[in-house]
Amino acid sequence: MPRWLPRAFALALALVGAYQLLGWAFLRTLGLLLNVLMAFFLALAMEPAIDGLARRGMRRGPATAVVSLVVLVAGAGFFAALGSLLADQITRIVDNLPAYVSDVISWINATFHTRLDAHKLQSDVIHSDWVRGSLRSGAQNVWGISATVLGGVFQLLTVVLFTFYFAADGPRLRMALCSMLPPAHQAEVLRAWEIAVAKTGGYIYSRALMALISGVAHYVFLLLLGVPYAAALAAWVGVVSQFVPTVGTYLAGALPMLLAFTVDPWSALWVLAFVVVYQQFENYVLQPRITARTVDIHPAVAFGSVIAGTSLLGVAGALIAIPATATLQGFLGAYVRRYDVTDVRARRGSRGEKGPRRRWRRRS
Repeated sequence: MPRWLPRAFALALALVGAYQLLGWAFLRTLGLLLNVLMAFFLALAMEPAIDGLARRGMRRGPATAVVSLVVLVAGAGFFAALGSLLADQITRIVDNLPAYVSDVISWINATFHTRLDAHKLQSDVIHSDWVRGSLRSGAQNVWGISATVLGGVFQLLTVVLFTFYFAADGPRLRMALCSMLPPAHQAEVLRAWEIAVAKTGGYIYSRALMALISGVAHYVFLLLLGVPYAAALAAWVGVVSQFVPTVGTYLAGALPMLLAFTVDPWSALWVLAFVVVYQQFENYVLQPRITARTVDIHPAVAFGSVIAGTSLLGVAGALIAIPATATLQGFLGAYVRRYDVTDVRARRGSRGEKGPRRRWRRRS
């Protein structure tokens, strides 16, 4: 037997064992890594505002606390408004459910000449085995639902804590990373960090500004039409239309149209018209002015990045897909050199124009 064969066999076993151990550790800590990645992008988005407060004389720790508090209050207000809207609608449906059932049964009796009794049907449904089984299984799943809620709250607190530390200790973190690199590479790391901060923060802030303008415009219009819950609907339209790519406009406009239809069908048509007109105003007037100094991601690229992020990392991937794409696009714009197109046919063909053909001659 060759002398190197036992050593090679032992080395192969060690490599396989190390691979299995690293794979097991990665799967165990995948949730933590995703939370840290989300916190890192949130810290990048918050850093321009923190730097602005720090340049005005505020210490970085209190500046981070102020910006974090503003973000938390805005998020809590958005979810509270939507929660109140959803709770009120569910309460209305539950209160009016007997009337809805009586109307449906009356229509069935009048149309199909049947003799159904609404009270007897309600009693049979309430005392049926299906309802009892559903209540029993729901009572058994209370602990599971509680554990899921507590796990979500713990993940949220983890993201908030890491975001605060990344944002507050951003300069110290950069110094720690650069201290492990030679001076020639330190400049590149700092440049890449500045690009990530500028592009991620610029994209988030530009979208937040357009969401605010869209929310105010839709709030005024819904208030004039007399649509209920105008503030909550305006917040929904502003956030969803700006932070959900491609289909966000349609998802955002569907809910106000539905509630406006309950008031008056013509109100729903007016809401649809306003959503379409405002979308054109935003695409051709507002968005080019606001995103002139930041990264403006093409809707198809944004939609594809969200799908890819969801396929790879789930909900966390969907949340960080657009900031990651904005950062990558900023890197490409900074490090990839572009050249002017000198071929006349390529420029004219892109505009759909016809022109004289250019003859290419082979140089001898």
